[in-house]
Amino acid sequence: MAPSQQAKSFKSVRGLLAVGLCLLAGLSGANAQAPAKQPPAAPQATPQTAPQAAPQAVPGFWDPRRRPERPDLSRLTVIRFLTETDYPPFNYTGADGNPAGFNVDLARALCDEIKVTCTVQMRRFETLVDALTSNRGDAIIASMAVSPQLRARVDFTDPYYRVPARFVSRKDAVMPEIRPEYLEGKKVGVIAGSAHEAYLKAMFTDAELHPYPNDDAMRAALRKGEVDFIFGDAISLAFWINGTDSGDCCAFSGGPFVESRFFGEGIGIAVRKGNDVLRQALNWALFRVWEKGRYTDLWLRYFSVSPF
Repeated sequence: MAPSQQAKSFKSVRGLLAVGLCLLAGLSGANAQAPAKQPPAAPQATPQTAPQAAPQAVPGFWDPRRRPERPDLSRLTVIRFLTETDYPPFNYTGADGNPAGFNVDLARALCDEIKVTCTVQMRRFETLVDALTSNRGDAIIASMAVSPQLRARVDFTDPYYRVPARFVSRKDAVMPEIRPEYLEGKKVGVIAGSAHEAYLKAMFTDAELHPYPNDDAMRAALRKGEVDFIFGDAISLAFWINGTDSGDCCAFSGGPFVESRFFGEGIGIAVRKGNDVLRQALNWALFRVWEKGRYTDLWLRYFSVSPF
């Protein structure tokens, strides 16, 4: 999965679709990194033969101590979900011609929990908000990043996933933990003009940054040994690491970075302004789907290498 830079800036997977470091409450299985002022000595690179992030690392974005109350669902009889056409594995057309993907399966799980009829219509991403505001659908579940600009047009549920940033190194140079001092003088590839580059400039001031115009150029530089690390969208990088294009060269180093000022508030389901009945119902259903383990099942089905 390698979405265009334009799509990322609008969407969050795309949070670029998308101030201190802050993890969303309830994040589990995620070894989040926070730059420290006086860390211990840098650890030595540890060779490994498999990607460091285990498939069992499933993020949890809900705090069990903040259990939402069951809302009045009597006014809900159908939810018309809108999603986009081509953003695998989140949204794509299945072999049977029907909508498929993580977002689609999650939408259906939510409808099962609420016990209402659920439809899913696929549209081009740039048309989704207009379709929602003109009442051609009730909710958008399409890896849409929560942003101040979009909040002016639609309301959002609580985030149901985030797009962390992570470092990737060659497998013979994996580091279990990454802090700013550990990368002093190290060459780090990053996409020019991205939020990831801005974060490195702010937090990793002693690293030697090497900006690249696109993902392909950045990843090729790591494969060739022209840089020591690359830093970017962990979801895209997870699929690259596990795909054929990487040549089994590389693995995650350290844990995820999720600072909202650089990497966005998270991915939510959009509803029309003021539709609190549906928004609250979806928030309740999201918690229930996570609490019952169905969210974990979906995550493991679609992410063989966890971005967290």
